[in-house]
Amino acid sequence: MATERLEELRRRKEKIRAGGGEKRIEKQHAKGKLTARERINLLFDEGSFVEIDAHMKHRCVNFGMEKVDAPGEGVVTGYGKVHGKLVYAYAQDFTVVGGSLGEMHAKKIVKTQELSLKMGAPIVGLNDSGGARIQEAVDALSGYGQIFYNNTIASGVVPQISAIMGPCAGGAVYSPALTDFIFMVDKTSQMFITGPEVVKSVTGEEVTSEELGGATTHNTKSGVAHVKASDDEECLGEIRRLLSFLPSNNMEGAPQIAIEDDLNRMLPEMEGFVPENANKPYDMKDIITAIADEGDFYEVQPTYAMNMITGFIRINGASVGVIANQPKVLAGCLDIDASDKAGRFIRTCDCFNIPVLNLVDVPGFLPGKGQEHGGIIRHGAKMLYAYSEATVPKVTLIVRKSYGGAYLAMCSKDLGADMVLAWPSAEIAVMGPQGAANIIFRKEIKESDDPQRTREEKIQQYSEEFATPYKAAERGFVDDVIEPAATRARLVDAFDMLASKRETRPAKKHGNFPV
Repeated sequence: MATERLEELRRRKEKIRAGGGEKRIEKQHAKGKLTARERINLLFDEGSFVEIDAHMKHRCVNFGMEKVDAPGEGVVTGYGKVHGKLVYAYAQDFTVVGGSLGEMHAKKIVKTQELSLKMGAPIVGLNDSGGARIQEAVDALSGYGQIFYNNTIASGVVPQISAIMGPCAGGAVYSPALTDFIFMVDKTSQMFITGPEVVKSVTGEEVTSEELGGATTHNTKSGVAHVKASDDEECLGEIRRLLSFLPSNNMEGAPQIAIEDDLNRMLPEMEGFVPENANKPYDMKDIITAIADEGDFYEVQPTYAMNMITGFIRINGASVGVIANQPKVLAGCLDIDASDKAGRFIRTCDCFNIPVLNLVDVPGFLPGKGQEHGGIIRHGAKMLYAYSEATVPKVTLIVRKSYGGAYLAMCSKDLGADMVLAWPSAEIAVMGPQGAANIIFRKEIKESDDPQRTREEKIQQYSEEFATPYKAAERGFVDDVIEPAATRARLVDAFDMLASKRETRPAKKHGNFPV
């Protein structure tokens, strides 16, 4: 009898592991997609994944569902190790009833979320589903609601990562939207509230699934996604890499790893790096990689709002979040999308105790009717709020321009920067020298015998007196003006000094200013 039961267990496990069967697996592979179990194996350290709730079954008897066998209920759930650290995950199995979400499918995901929260471990959701299981009606909708609720409760407590690895439509898109990071796979994943057919029937607009909600769309236009991968393997590899920069929960400090990079490494290439012409662009990413341990920079949302750079580096082996203006795009101006991108990233870093480095070269907020009507005031305020609210160590380095409200918005001393450094090329003022001269010296220029020459003289006068880091340093708004070559060494020292920082804010009902 014991042998018979053991054989039964083995048969059941084999059937569950087979998912939707060989033909459906072949169809999945033909689309360039891996199966749920293949994805799980790539995500976790080899041999570490432990499956839970594999034997769970639906109990729906509507519309012939009592005859439908759905091995594993169309989703693989469990836990394992990533870089030796505990991580929970669920992977929807498109080969089993299209990975559709019903009552018990949702229950498996909900249990995984709750375990993740109890244990203080990250959770990764691999989404590949046809959406709600229509036959289960309100039970399926209830399942989504429970998942959304747990996403919200866990927000800022444990890292939540979503990978869109197939279709994701309707209510299903809201769970990923509530998580910290969203990965998409080029050409095989889509996200949208209503699909192309509904769009056409309501608006008459013809659009493909890829145009409406593909990886390129959400990584470049909407800002919904954070990373675009070329295939499933790359996507899962990038998730593993991201997890290496994140703590397991909000009670842990930024992850620390052993490095071999010289902490006092000088950067002679930074001498003269900033062009003499204040309007000439350069690539801020060159500075970021020069500063980072071993030149390793993990960029987040690299193709969205490209005038703002966000991502992770390590300094002295510890994770640091980077927020930087990109002079190559829109001269590094702050606009609606850049403000949203930075504000959200700052709050993510603050939630998970990751110090923040701000690299500044910003001429101001982008002017124009489109920006004003789009709510640049409201969106720009999110950056001010995020920096002021953040209690993690904050270090600001002013590389070149830092004008007006944008000077404040990029984490000035007044918004809580713990250490503000500047290169000699820094220009800190209410506005650029040309605009300032036109206002301050308007009368002198107008009454001059040679207005053009007088204007140039006044611009030069203003530049020498105010468009430097020294006036701000005299007032204590800049802690030190440093040689560019010494940047890495000074930042290593600053973050080391700030490692014991303890700062609190007045108690309030949290979540009152969502980004």
